[in-house]
Amino acid sequence: MQINPGNKEPRVISADEAARLVKSGDWLDYGSTLIQPDLFDQALARRVPELRDVKIRSCISLRPRAVLEADPEGERVFWFSWHFGGYDRVKHDAGISHYIPVNLGEIPDYYRRFNPPIDVAILKACPMDADGYFNFGATNLWHRAVVERARVVIVEVSPRLPYAHGVHNGIHRGEVDYIIEGNDLLAPELPSAAPTDVDRAVGRLIAGQIESGSCLQIGIGGMPNAVCSLLNESDARDLGVHTEMLTNGIIDLYKAGRITGARKTLDTGKIVYSFALGTHDLYETIARNPDFLCCPVEYTNMPQTIMRNERTIAINNTTQIDLQGQAASESDGHRHISGTGGQLQFVRGAYASENGKAFICLASTYERPGVRKSRIVLNLTPGNIVTTPRSDVMFVVTEYGMANLKGKSVADRAKALIAIAHPDYRESLEREARENRLIPRAY
Repeated sequence: MQINPGNKEPRVISADEAARLVKSGDWLDYGSTLIQPDLFDQALARRVPELRDVKIRSCISLRPRAVLEADPEGERVFWFSWHFGGYDRVKHDAGISHYIPVNLGEIPDYYRRFNPPIDVAILKACPMDADGYFNFGATNLWHRAVVERARVVIVEVSPRLPYAHGVHNGIHRGEVDYIIEGNDLLAPELPSAAPTDVDRAVGRLIAGQIESGSCLQIGIGGMPNAVCSLLNESDARDLGVHTEMLTNGIIDLYKAGRITGARKTLDTGKIVYSFALGTHDLYETIARNPDFLCCPVEYTNMPQTIMRNERTIAINNTTQIDLQGQAASESDGHRHISGTGGQLQFVRGAYASENGKAFICLASTYERPGVRKSRIVLNLTPGNIVTTPRSDVMFVVTEYGMANLKGKSVADRAKALIAIAHPDYRESLEREARENRLIPRAY
């Protein structure tokens, strides 16, 4: 790790003392997923009645945040998120959590190039090692850039974080102003739901397209993880991994001996990721395991890096796709539900990879109370955000089949997507496509 250690001598303080460093109008950075602070958060919550206009950047909150619960009307604390988890979504619905539109791999550059204010950064980390470093655990992402820009840096030590080998995956004591001795709270889990029949049908179609020696990016959700379970039943061997998120599905493939990384062009033999999120089994598998390399997100997610591995396979979910191939993966109308994440960057990187393939998968329908609707539509829901433009989408997969949209005209795209829609909606979709001249009358 090439980090300038600096000359600071950090001071150990209590969480309440750390919270007293925050002033009205300050910008705070809570980091992402596993390394969001807990003791500091609880202490800051106790100060909420005496503060105003405190702004906090975060990403994928896995536990309720005490500071938000202490301000249920969102009058004193404003929460800004690079990507929503379930809790952030609930707070967005209440008007408290606000999304920052990004390509996830560009976030370190936002910090370094545009220098947004960070008065106080509070990040969890593993206990200091013999070389004076606090390891970020399995959550590298953009936290080095946060440390570089923050006016005050606080580390909340957590002995339950998995120590992860990586590149620039930590902070030297000389860069730290204050240390909070943390508690023994286990790292939060995100268990994988059992795959549905639809997930397995989609997974089977994608798994059939994956050759030995392919390099995988697996997105969050049941369908991408179903691909992993079905690859364990396939003939594919010597798989590699270069991904943003490390999932339990990848761990299962690793334990089964399917992942060796032996044919990777870049980082041969290593499972490369930027953050891990799953069960404690995942965290225990990667802890101090040299087969895994936790890297900054500007390395894992930039297309010019992704494309360097041959046969890159990107597998991501969407929630709605129109007949021209626009994939809307992050909102339901004006209701924000997740984020762009790395989807667009991996779609582009996989396509640019030699013999690479990018898959966007979705169930053909979804259920609302008493109503079933098609996810393949003539027009996206008003307000829906296009995550992956039609010009970038390659393979689209539902339980009814797979369509490659690359090089296809609008008419041929519409026909191909109608063919993999739920049978109950194909006739109406074709009629709408012809009425709106996506498909010519005589075609």
